[in-house]
Amino acid sequence: MDPAEQLARLYQAGFEIQKLERFPRGVCVLRGECVAVLEPRPEGLTLIGSAGWRIGEGIGVLVEKDGRQVFQSKDQIIEATAERLRALRQFEADLRRLLSPESTL
Repeated sequence: MDPAEQLARLYQAGFEIQKLERFPRGVCVLRGECVAVLEPRPEGLTLIGSAGWRIGEGIGVLVEKDGRQVFQSKDQIIEATAERLRALRQFEADLRRLLSPESTL
């Protein structure tokens, strides 16, 4: 699948597309505070790692700390509230659907 076509689909679906110095091989896609890094490959765009929550210029990954779920980016931590977790799950589902070769808007 053509990465340019996939990026166009994401953009048309309301995702913001950014190039960040921290991820020179990839492209960041955002919606709200949810963020993922995608890498172009011969078979199309592929997710690098997991989607997470934007914390400043970093990506907070979902982890468990002291028995609760949080998003952590280096030494910065924010609560993984039910609302944030719902937003992240919807972001991931929409991202998977739009990156799929069978996807239509």
